[in-house]
Amino acid sequence: MLINLEPLEGRRDLAHVRIAVQKQMMEQYYNQRNNLRYFKVGDLVLRKVTQNTRELNVSKLASTWEGPYRVSAITGKGSYELENHNGDKLPSNWNVAHLKRYYG
Repeated sequence: MLINLEPLEGRRDLAHVRIAVQKQMMEQYYNQRNNLRYFKVGDLVLRKVTQNTRELNVSKLASTWEGPYRVSAITGKGSYELENHNGDKLPSNWNVAHLKRYYG
């Protein structure tokens, strides 16, 4: 019983090509919709108000961004240390997902 494996190898090669094309299309789709933001030291940013940083007894119509804050250091990939206008540093680092540039 001899089985000819050449057609199977050709199908396997075609499957690898299709997988590579599909991965490339997914990467292109992601990169088109991804909004990468980078800040430099000294840039002014607004910080998102979260449940932990919200003041007590504030209505739901209150502002969702607070600031402006100045970026004082870059502590990692997408992580920033902030300071207010007096130069006082905020107690923790902030991820880029919770920041946006301030144009003011």
